[in-house]
Amino acid sequence: MQPTIDLVLKRNSIERLKRDKFPFELMNELPDLIERGYEDISEEDMVRFQWYGLYHDKPKVGTFMMRVKITGGLLTPYQLRTIGELSERFGRNDGELTTRQNIQLHWIELGHLPDVFATLDAAGLTTAGACGDCVRNITGCPVGGIDHEELFDATPLLREAAAFFYGNREYSDLPRKHKITISTCAYHCNAPAINCIALIGTIKDGRRGYAVRVGGGLSSAPRISQHLGVFVPEDEAMDALRGILDAWRTNLKYRVSRAKARLKFMVDDYGAEGMRLEVERVLGRRLEDLPDQPRRIDDTEHLGIHPQKQDGRSYIGFPAYLGRMSGERMRQIADIADTAGGDIRLTRQQNFILGNVPDERVERVIQDVAEVGYPLHVNRLRGTSLGCTGSPLCNYAVAETKTKLDEIVQHLENRFGRDAEGIVVNVDGCPHACAQHWVADIGLQGSTLRERDATGGSLGKIEAYEMYLRGSLGEEAAIGRPIVRRVPHDQARFYVERLVGTYLKDRLPEESFRNFADRQSDEQLISAATDRPIAEVAAELEAKARRGVREEVAV
Repeated sequence: MQPTIDLVLKRNSIERLKRDKFPFELMNELPDLIERGYEDISEEDMVRFQWYGLYHDKPKVGTFMMRVKITGGLLTPYQLRTIGELSERFGRNDGELTTRQNIQLHWIELGHLPDVFATLDAAGLTTAGACGDCVRNITGCPVGGIDHEELFDATPLLREAAAFFYGNREYSDLPRKHKITISTCAYHCNAPAINCIALIGTIKDGRRGYAVRVGGGLSSAPRISQHLGVFVPEDEAMDALRGILDAWRTNLKYRVSRAKARLKFMVDDYGAEGMRLEVERVLGRRLEDLPDQPRRIDDTEHLGIHPQKQDGRSYIGFPAYLGRMSGERMRQIADIADTAGGDIRLTRQQNFILGNVPDERVERVIQDVAEVGYPLHVNRLRGTSLGCTGSPLCNYAVAETKTKLDEIVQHLENRFGRDAEGIVVNVDGCPHACAQHWVADIGLQGSTLRERDATGGSLGKIEAYEMYLRGSLGEEAAIGRPIVRRVPHDQARFYVERLVGTYLKDRLPEESFRNFADRQSDEQLISAATDRPIAEVAAELEAKARRGVREEVAV
């Protein structure tokens, strides 16, 4: 039986909040809110600010994190320069690239918002729906339209989808946040396995179109998306997106509980075939079958120098280590791209690409970008591993992330050099998984650990990490499992080092880290990470299993 709207409003405070005053109406009150001051803003209005891409910074003393949506990661030099200038004027020269091809600024004050929003709008940029129950930034392959190996250019569809969904009142009142990715990349670099909806370019009977996956997502209840088994012709793609969203957003079952509101839970309930039938019901017609799903040809981060499909032009992918980019550096990168007649493209790995660079200017551009602080020829670990915002700025984080990732990467570089390239280490500060620890080779999630003295007395809590293994993206995408538990923060780099060292020593020819981890038992992996005898680890796990205790290794 379908729940009623009365039940929804009784159980779900955010649905009541949206009904009482829709978040987009808050801008009409902004002058009054500024005059009254930050301290006088209600908690309900603080939630409504999320619809404008704003969250409290930590600590909650009057500044915001602001997320700028950048469809497909594509920026003009003017747009990147604009964001950089805002960072310098209002954001303490701070900035970070995100795993959804956004740029986030911090330290934005309430009184600066009118100026900030007007400046972004003049540059063709928006924060509308970057947070809240909206269609979030629509991601894609960052080299769409210029890459030799793409099936066709999906950029027009990305722009059409963004123009339709961003700021759309009807699609900004969703049960929860919603993530769409659209790409024809031969490498599926945009991670279709972990998005709510993924349109994946394919060709059927000579016609251009898309395969469809639904129900992916991470956070505390991770899911790998499922194929709907349909082919959507290119000119019907928008109808398909709307149809999937309408099937979900109009079903009141997914508005009763915030914890079970994401599209992935509807896919859990209906299954892929049932979800397809629901979408067909909404559209009023059958969707075309697609028996064979498109497969990627390999992994890529689009780093390095690549000739474009446009004669005489190249794109260059630069690692932006830890996803950090100050406002000053944004301006400098924008100036380099402008001088070269190129553009800027942000990747889901928190890196950036300079596109449309004339071949004769490639070496000069590489030199200029290195002088800004982004050398091209560094260990690949610096372009493949992710860290979320983490402590001290994120209200959800219980541990450091970027600082810890830096510590781990430098340790691996010093210990293994280039041999460690190809391994993905992602560090998250909390279960929200913004840095995607669930699908890394080695994923770390912030936690806490109670320290004890020699007599067993408590010395208080310290930062610690849960270590996840066997995760991956691609054809055999899988959610990792927490294998090693409660790793003290000062030991994390050594645990990772021992795992990587064991892999390099014992792997089969051409074996990936994920396949190696799959081939090992939990006991073997824990033994390698903790440097404890495997018999001791096995005995401990067996004792815990007998007591019905969740796997947890003493450290």
